[in-house]
Amino acid sequence: MLVAGTSGLSRRINKPEVHRPGLSLTGYLKGYVGTRILVMGKQEIEFLRGLDSKVRKERLGAILTSSTPAVIVAKGGLPSKELIEICEKKGVPLFQASSNATNLLSRLTFLLLEEFCPSVTLHGSLVEVFGVGVLIQGESSVGKSETALGLIERGHRLISDDVVRIKKKEGAYLIGSGPELTRHLMEIRGIGIINVAHLYGAVCVRPDKEIDLVVKLEEWDDQHFYDRVGLDEKFIDVLGVSIPYHLLPVKPGRDVVLLLETTALNHRLKNMGYHSAKEFNAKLLEAIAQRQKTGSVRETR
Repeated sequence: MLVAGTSGLSRRINKPEVHRPGLSLTGYLKGYVGTRILVMGKQEIEFLRGLDSKVRKERLGAILTSSTPAVIVAKGGLPSKELIEICEKKGVPLFQASSNATNLLSRLTFLLLEEFCPSVTLHGSLVEVFGVGVLIQGESSVGKSETALGLIERGHRLISDDVVRIKKKEGAYLIGSGPELTRHLMEIRGIGIINVAHLYGAVCVRPDKEIDLVVKLEEWDDQHFYDRVGLDEKFIDVLGVSIPYHLLPVKPGRDVVLLLETTALNHRLKNMGYHSAKEFNAKLLEAIAQRQKTGSVRETR
């Protein structure tokens, strides 16, 4: 509930940080940053109440600046007259909350980190395949949406088609989602707009997903050399995070949906510590070494 400072409601929040001004209320302002949202709990309010009115005004005037985005008084505390007056005078929005200070700090920190985390918008389709978040990219009309639709028909889940919003979370991982306006919608050439949730059920959609894999579809080029073993692993950088990357050539007769399912399953196996290509390579090197050893023995004889 807004108590005072209506004139400051348009103030920008420039830092994803929330501060409880406990020590600052004693007059110790070394290192104090006045550009953060202030949360006052029951202890802060009780401490202010015990101060002389003049001192109370001085302390509040020192921590409330023209850059303070807002002050929130948590459940259990009532804003003092001086706090209301200073917030009104300086245009600092003052709110009374129904949650305690601990919950407020937790929720505000989560929301601010969500809003301030690095983000980028990419063109493609994001689908969950066997629990793996697969971002399908490629040139226009290469078949991204049709491939995603084929995966959905097999029971996999759509997160977003055409436009994927990606955010970098704490811990250096990426979460992809879609715009609210086009959520659960797909554009299929020759058919038009379809609602996946209505056609296939709510089990085939989800709001967001961690991106584990990027697969780029491209038209088959006979002059291009495509990896046939899988030892040379490629990665793509998205917001400073390295994501496994696969180039998948498409042409009539190739079951792209099956290939994407296989790619996702193979990715899961790699995460579990099993690498098919590396195992094959090790066996091959062992066989070559054994044959060379056998040949050396025969030459000696």
